[in-house]
Amino acid sequence: MGVLMSKRQTVEQVQKEVQEEKEAEASTPALQEESSVNRAAWERLRDGRGVEPEEFDRTSRFTPPAFIRPTRKLDDDKPPDIRLEPREPVVNDEMCDVCEVWTAESLFPCRVCTRVFHDGCLRRVGYIQGDSAAEVTETAHTETGWSCHYCNNLNLLLTEEEMYSLTETFQQCKVIPDCSLTLDDFLRYRHQTAKRGDGDRALSEEQEEQAARQFAALDPEHRGHIEWPDFLSHESLLLLQQLRPQNSLLRLLTVKERERARATFLARGSGSAISEAECRRAQHSWFCKRPPDASSCSVSVSHVGPIADSSPASSSSKSQDKAPLPTEPESRFVDWPTFLQENVVYILAARPNSAAIHLKPPG
Repeated sequence: MGVLMSKRQTVEQVQKEVQEEKEAEASTPALQEESSVNRAAWERLRDGRGVEPEEFDRTSRFTPPAFIRPTRKLDDDKPPDIRLEPREPVVNDEMCDVCEVWTAESLFPCRVCTRVFHDGCLRRVGYIQGDSAAEVTETAHTETGWSCHYCNNLNLLLTEEEMYSLTETFQQCKVIPDCSLTLDDFLRYRHQTAKRGDGDRALSEEQEEQAARQFAALDPEHRGHIEWPDFLSHESLLLLQQLRPQNSLLRLLTVKERERARATFLARGSGSAISEAECRRAQHSWFCKRPPDASSCSVSVSHVGPIADSSPASSSSKSQDKAPLPTEPESRFVDWPTFLQENVVYILAARPNSAAIHLKPPG
């Protein structure tokens, strides 16, 4: 049986159909043009000539991804199988992590993970702006390397629960997010966290001096304040040390970081062991993000040298850096698993591109 429609309903239906036809006609040229561009790009890709990211200029492709915080697995406190031998192969991804397109042009690899990026794609999603684009270009293909936006932010290592705990601490200590901190702000915060965690006990004089040295390490350019991202990364590392077992931290290391640790251990040690003094020196070596032949520290993305005598953290404790190491008996050695456990947090701390030392090693 048919459905009877009123005159008004019939008119409205006809108007709707006409409007849909007009919209379809208006969008047809644009769709044909986009299809033609994409077809040409895919033909170049098929023929091995490469494509440029601009040839896939779709807004949806260049939307910054939402960061999803990790979750801890049930067995992440068990010792991971990280052997000294055999070495692990390191292979970067072939396609840009943003546009998911291979190109004949060079891609910028991350020095921590295996992701690669087009500089144009990084600009489109806002991860590099202004002068930082030149820094990426200069360092990405050097021994120094460059950390992508995932690895540059140590706060992304925290789970939802850990981040909630850190946020609660900031709120109770009246820390204002996205604001820089002076030395007085930093010490005040340290005193407040000490009272919250240790039965209303303030920092000792030695602990306050240690906090001041850490502040200096976070402010290598002597500006008198530390930036919020550096402070957040530092606090995230402290929370990881507090809440996670060593085995859980070891599972955070990427294949590139594990290989770098192997190379350092084999270069500084003798066979299957390394002296404790060399193990301590290795803790500083992760922050040397500048090529050996470079003498200037003007580029912030490059220099966080563990032997940087010009840094305030180094100058304030220069004699302390040199004194303990010779007195340490060279006959005492540590094996590969112990070396990893004693270095893992500093390897993670060296991920950001910032010149700040986000966790100053002892000595």
